[in-house]
Amino acid sequence: MKLSRRALLEAIGVAAVVPFGRTAAAQSAAPPSVSFTALRRDVGIFTGRGGTIGWLITPDAVVVVDSQFPDTAKPCLDGVKSRATRAIDFLINTHHHPDHTSGNPVFQPAVKHIVAHRNVPPLQKRSAEQQNAVESQAYADTVYDNEWSQALGRETVRLRCCGPAHTSGDTIVTFVNANVAHVGDLVFRQRHPVVDRPAGGTIRHWVEVLETIERAHDHDTIYVFGHAREGAGTSGTVADLQSMRDYLTAALDLVQKSIAAGKSRDDVIAIAAIPRFEDFQSVPPRGTLANVLGAAFDELSAK
Repeated sequence: MKLSRRALLEAIGVAAVVPFGRTAAAQSAAPPSVSFTALRRDVGIFTGRGGTIGWLITPDAVVVVDSQFPDTAKPCLDGVKSRATRAIDFLINTHHHPDHTSGNPVFQPAVKHIVAHRNVPPLQKRSAEQQNAVESQAYADTVYDNEWSQALGRETVRLRCCGPAHTSGDTIVTFVNANVAHVGDLVFRQRHPVVDRPAGGTIRHWVEVLETIERAHDHDTIYVFGHAREGAGTSGTVADLQSMRDYLTAALDLVQKSIAAGKSRDDVIAIAAIPRFEDFQSVPPRGTLANVLGAAFDELSAK
């Protein structure tokens, strides 16, 4: 499948195997295309390169969710400042991956606190060490275990980690009164997801986490997703949550049947499609069907 330059750059940024220096060089190749989109009641999203950034801007509070890369963090920060009448109260990281945290140093001087699940700083540090990028990080100074919330004027921000899924430190950020939930990379809308098993990711529990998120919200909730098929948009409804759940369930069922039939791991990762999900977009090097099926095989085969 032919990918746009933007999709390829995003994939490169996500991949842990790409040295940070090359990612930085790629950033300077061309100015990124960025945009602010309002969703509901002072909450919106910023799109650029990497995981979707969420924002809350009111006279009483300013909150940013995730930070992408330095080249897009800067216009995002500038845009937030131009729309806000106060400093940024919190920058929240939904998880540790570089396409969600590499912009932290850009935001850090302008925010009061960076917040994340307790597992995020050590996972971020380990990833940075692997990429020789330790000196270019900014870590959360406020961490939580299961839930964290703040009443911020006319809005309440609630964070929750429901256990391992995409990683072992995924945060769901709910703007309670706006009824908007940023779920980070727990949903790749109409795209093959990344299962970060070295960081504690698990497909089986990911399915349970998505069901927990659905129960905790209602059918009017607007969901914000870390990534989406090109042109699909990074916000949606509970139907997108259910689609991600059904995709992961189908992947597990397909691989389980293949293992029972005596298929090898190489046989499994060569499967061309998951029935009913043939149109999911592949974004190499990590966001591919082969990697999802390989992760499912490893998980189901683990002793």
